[in-house]
Amino acid sequence: MSVLPQWRLADPARGNAVVAPDERLPWPQTTAMGLQHVIAMFGATVLAPILMGFDPNVAILMSGIGTLIFFFIVGGQVPSYLGSSFAFIGVVLAATGYAGSGPNANLPVALGGIVVCGLVVAAIGLLVNAVGTRWIESLMPPVVTGAVVAVIGLNLAQVPIKNMAPTPFDAWMQAVTFVCVGLVAVATRGMLQRLLILVGLVLAALVYALLTNGLGLGKPIDLAPLAAAAWFGLPSFATPVFKLDAILLIAPVAVILVAENLGHIKAVSAMTGRDLDRFMGRAFLGDGVATIVSGSVGGTGVTTYAENIGVMAATRIYSTAAFVVAALFAIVLGFSPKFGVLIQTIPLAVMGGVSIVVFGLIAVAGARIWVENKVDFSDNLNLIVAGVTLILGTGDYTLRLGGFTLGGIGTATFGAIGLHALLRAARRR
Repeated sequence: MSVLPQWRLADPARGNAVVAPDERLPWPQTTAMGLQHVIAMFGATVLAPILMGFDPNVAILMSGIGTLIFFFIVGGQVPSYLGSSFAFIGVVLAATGYAGSGPNANLPVALGGIVVCGLVVAAIGLLVNAVGTRWIESLMPPVVTGAVVAVIGLNLAQVPIKNMAPTPFDAWMQAVTFVCVGLVAVATRGMLQRLLILVGLVLAALVYALLTNGLGLGKPIDLAPLAAAAWFGLPSFATPVFKLDAILLIAPVAVILVAENLGHIKAVSAMTGRDLDRFMGRAFLGDGVATIVSGSVGGTGVTTYAENIGVMAATRIYSTAAFVVAALFAIVLGFSPKFGVLIQTIPLAVMGGVSIVVFGLIAVAGARIWVENKVDFSDNLNLIVAGVTLILGTGDYTLRLGGFTLGGIGTATFGAIGLHALLRAARRR
């Protein structure tokens, strides 16, 4: 396998057909697709470091570098963007005692745990490369992977609904936004339809500006921070400090990163009709190495991004070339406070409306795994596993063991795996 794939130019005569990972659109369109992926991941990639007291510009920069690391390790065969993982938030807060505002004074301690977590993920990747994926496939058949992928979208649903619409006007603007995206999705053709998330966002932002800046109906868009921000500047790098108590809290997040990567591989395989399981070990290794590099300079732990699954599902473009472009955009953003402020100028309600669409598409991608693998829901085993998993994840069922907290996506993932294994063993007996 070559380090870089030889992308074939997609046949324009195919119209809106699937663009495979080893294909690409013309470079101007590929660049637009990359920008759309950046916008889809930007909100969450910035939000996670802010909640943990990290520098958002470092997080953006390392998400771009991490995506390139992942790209090279999988040989450019797996379409994926690596962004800040929300799985680290609870354990980082517990390990550092962060109060919730300003820089995290104990950031180096958290970075040490993140680096060790990356080492564990990388080690699992090497193990999978050595012994294969059969043991993982046995643990996570289609009924489990479909439920886990769906849960990622359902668990995140509360973020835009509860946190991104503080006023009734904002709630209405969320509705305007997802209607705009829907209209672009069904009423346009060609590249405009492929860019439904980006175009819908722009349309909704223009409506928002008209209603607020023009008619005074809500909080207006403030462009003053954008004018004051510098074009270029170095983010605030930091170095890790290794303390055993913090490592014991943070390193177990590795199992969640593995589950997220596994769900990503299965979802993309189902959507593209290609078996990407042979890249599973490389994907784990890529995520592990990217997390090590990110934590070594002050960035968050990174993982495959659910938001980008939603964009791919909507556009049917799985070209890895778009993710290289997205990574380069992110690196530029990391060194440019002005570009970062520009994206953050997008109204919260508009980002919330886009998030509703993207998270919904993720949930549907999980259901698609069930349909395409013909999961039999007349079988009580499948019915119980899927039903319990969906409720655990959607309800954000949380378990605590000492200082370690396992949130909804984690409990749903391990609950699905454990429940399926238990019920299957009981059936055999």
